[in-house]
Amino acid sequence: MGIKRAALQAAFPHTLPVLTGYIFLGTAFGVLLSSKGYSLGWAILMSTIIYAGAGQFVAISLLTSAFNPLYAFIITLVVNARHLFYGISLLNRLNGIGRKKSYVAFGLTDETFSILCSAEPPKGVDRSWFAFFIALLDHVYWVAGSVLGVLLGTLVDFNAKGIDFVMTALFVVIFIEQWKSQQYHGPAIIGIASSAVCLLVFGANNFIIPAMLAIVLVLSVCKKSLERRAVQ
Repeated sequence: MGIKRAALQAAFPHTLPVLTGYIFLGTAFGVLLSSKGYSLGWAILMSTIIYAGAGQFVAISLLTSAFNPLYAFIITLVVNARHLFYGISLLNRLNGIGRKKSYVAFGLTDETFSILCSAEPPKGVDRSWFAFFIALLDHVYWVAGSVLGVLLGTLVDFNAKGIDFVMTALFVVIFIEQWKSQQYHGPAIIGIASSAVCLLVFGANNFIIPAMLAIVLVLSVCKKSLERRAVQ
């Protein structure tokens, strides 16, 4: 059995929960995109190149409003800034995977990040190809869901009002799963508390970036203490 095939077979079972979620969420995106008058080609292009669930939902509103490059840049940064922290936390784990690192970094969604943090390749399976195929499979699922959504939206008359809430629901589920998988919840509590304080101080429209900066600052200051408590 080839190295790539073995890695693909090992990666696939880990991505099955993402397959279920991405088909549903991608379909929701496709339906919403179709309701705004955009065709199948747009769905494929956006899901292949942008590949950011929440960012793509935001992009729909940007496409249907007056073009403002600065606003588009800021809102995209705010929505997807968390991926900067994902990438930093995976630097050591993905060290040594060569040119595949570029694609894995591009495909680092919330769900892919969770799998890469928790899944270990079986003995004898190449780690770099294992990580690559996890990212690739999740990417394919998202594109497939988007295509399905546009096709359904074209064939069936949907009321798309409120459908973009699926991303909020997904983030809540991811947080709950991460909470249940960890015995020590110190970092999570710091994240919640920092976000709540920034929400009160900066308001709902401006709190995300200050909250992320506050979380990084507090976690950096308390790093040693948190690490000691995590291993107790």
